[in-house]
Amino acid sequence: MGEQQQKSPAGVKYFRLSEIEEQNSFKSTWIIVHHKVYDLTKFLEEHPGGEEVLREQAGGDATESFEDVGHSTDAREMASGMVIGEVHPDDRHKLVKPPESMVTTVKDENSWWSSLVIPALAAAAVTLMYRIYTSE
Repeated sequence: MGEQQQKSPAGVKYFRLSEIEEQNSFKSTWIIVHHKVYDLTKFLEEHPGGEEVLREQAGGDATESFEDVGHSTDAREMASGMVIGEVHPDDRHKLVKPPESMVTTVKDENSWWSSLVIPALAAAAVTLMYRIYTSE
């Protein structure tokens, strides 16, 4: 219990990852976004994206999912009112940063692939079909 009560010099309450991971039920739903701990228990039913997406992230790091959705400024302000603390500095390295970076890189390549190569192939196919049909 002593670790749970540990606070930063600024008075921010720190939570260990093990404590956060336990908060993934209907009674208590916490998530992590940018090392901040959010208690979303009372917000589940109000979440415009549905409560299921929050439950999937419960007890874990939802930073990437939160950013991928592209939440509005209003949503971010509302979320700031649900912050209950931060991930303990000793546990932050456990939030899987290197694999996340690799996933982002793969996504970027995938994005490049889908935004340039696939449309080019589609255009080539349409051009080929057009030539075949107009030559007959």
